[in-house]
Amino acid sequence: MLLLSPQLRAQSGAGGRPVIGFLGSTSATSFAPFLDSFLQGLSESGYIVGRNIDIEYRWADGRFDRLPVLARELVAMNVAVIVASGGTPPPAAAMAATSTIPIIFTGAGDPVAAGLVASLARPGGNVTGFSIISAALMPKRLELLTELVPQARNVALLLNPKSGLTERSLTGAQDLAQAKGIQLQVLKASTMIEVASAFETISRAHIEALVVADDPFFASQRVQIVTLAASHQVPAIYQFRDFVAAGGLISYGVSLRALYRQAAIQTVRVLQGANPRNLPVQQASVFELAINLNTAKALGLTIPLSILGRADEMID
Repeated sequence: MLLLSPQLRAQSGAGGRPVIGFLGSTSATSFAPFLDSFLQGLSESGYIVGRNIDIEYRWADGRFDRLPVLARELVAMNVAVIVASGGTPPPAAAMAATSTIPIIFTGAGDPVAAGLVASLARPGGNVTGFSIISAALMPKRLELLTELVPQARNVALLLNPKSGLTERSLTGAQDLAQAKGIQLQVLKASTMIEVASAFETISRAHIEALVVADDPFFASQRVQIVTLAASHQVPAIYQFRDFVAAGGLISYGVSLRALYRQAAIQTVRVLQGANPRNLPVQQASVFELAINLNTAKALGLTIPLSILGRADEMID
């Protein structure tokens, strides 16, 4: 028998089932593989959508300016909990809309610096969730890229200025570039028109390799970005394996499938009465390195054994 908190029983939808509000910064299509993992985590915890739980989805489709309105829609429905997915902007929008409905964020780089929680150990307020240590991942990706393309001395970093990327993340990549004698050029884009313009700059500036920063918008447009990288013949490293599955060269980052399964389990704890203020923010702990061998061949690259030996997945 499922145990429901008194608050949850008061926030029920059709048939008395509790409702999860899901606020996503990307699109339903691009998020589909990770939603499967979230639903799996719910199922493992005894919750089946349509049977004893419902979910109301709101997708921003990469337009962060839509998030406040979408968050208010979920609050108006009096959902039991809001899962805010895809970086810092979704939980920030949810927090602006409610101080009482529990909020679980996924993938915030530095939730303390972003003002989402008071501390990782004791979040306080109505918010908790999962942190991706992007400050450490950015220089790690640059290091992997230079290992794969050792001759590269002119490298670009593509970031979204609206994503809330911490200055510490950028500084880490710049420090590593300086130590390796690499010229790191920062390019900014928050729309596909700007992304296309950035790739034109990459061609004009004779950029030899590219790091694509963590960003929900980039993730939602991964097919288009990978296609641009291929057409401009620039080796690029990305945040998630789904870029590599779409034809990207290499990725290193958090396993989103593992993250969203864990997020579902945390959501269930809140549904059953746990107070977010007392649930420590969890650090994403499962990482994966993926390589597309066909893309490497098309770029004329030989994958070093040092990278092959660490790869979690090699796609032909």
